[in-house]
Amino acid sequence: MAGRLAGKTALITGATGGIGRATAELFAREGARLLVTDAAAGAAADLAARLRSGGTEAVGIGLDVSSEQHWGEAIAQVEQHFGRLDVLVNIAGVVDWPGVEDTDRQAWDRVIAVNQTGTWLGMKAAMPLLRASGNGSVINTSSVLGLIGSGAAAAYQASKGAVRLLTKTAAVEYATRGVRVNSVHPGVIATPMIQEILDAEGDQQPDVARTPMRRAGRPEEIAPTMLFLAGDESSFVTGAEFVVDGGLTAH
Repeated sequence: MAGRLAGKTALITGATGGIGRATAELFAREGARLLVTDAAAGAAADLAARLRSGGTEAVGIGLDVSSEQHWGEAIAQVEQHFGRLDVLVNIAGVVDWPGVEDTDRQAWDRVIAVNQTGTWLGMKAAMPLLRASGNGSVINTSSVLGLIGSGAAAAYQASKGAVRLLTKTAAVEYATRGVRVNSVHPGVIATPMIQEILDAEGDQQPDVARTPMRRAGRPEEIAPTMLFLAGDESSFVTGAEFVVDGGLTAH
């Protein structure tokens, strides 16, 4: 039986991290052709090789999402190998924990460049191919910290809040041009980016303690939302926020 993404080509950034890898693996099982990208080119190539061993058409390349040149090269790879693009999943991100006074300018610029500018550059580069598909989907990864304040992580929260509204304005802009644009807002997820904190603090980690389900989520619990938004079941969904957080933002 054909998968839910059969015939579709997807580009995933941050594909070797926790949520990125889970998303790539699920998309592969559902029949997508994949360009998997990561700042670490070798890791992306290894992931693509593993996906190919399972029968998926997959290419892995290095991608600095803050570089317009790198984005141009990535889209050229999509055209060369697949000839079309149906889905863009912007997952690549970095975090910096200090608050307003303790964040230094270099850290601020890096977080904004990757999380915010990288998301915009990805949409800018991919839109011509997505529009040409006639049924494109952009999935931008924000965070619950793009919805609520935490009293810390000033640069990260600023960037994720920007991704939320960038998503909405792009959704309105492309609503009649064949591309849907939505955002996903994970809560505390046990990814490599925060695993050290979870290992040290466990259920006492403040955001885990405030989560009604009293645990961190797993990357595999985010990927199905990505799948829904990538597929045709979400054909009337654009400009929406999908919160997957164990109830963290419910109170």
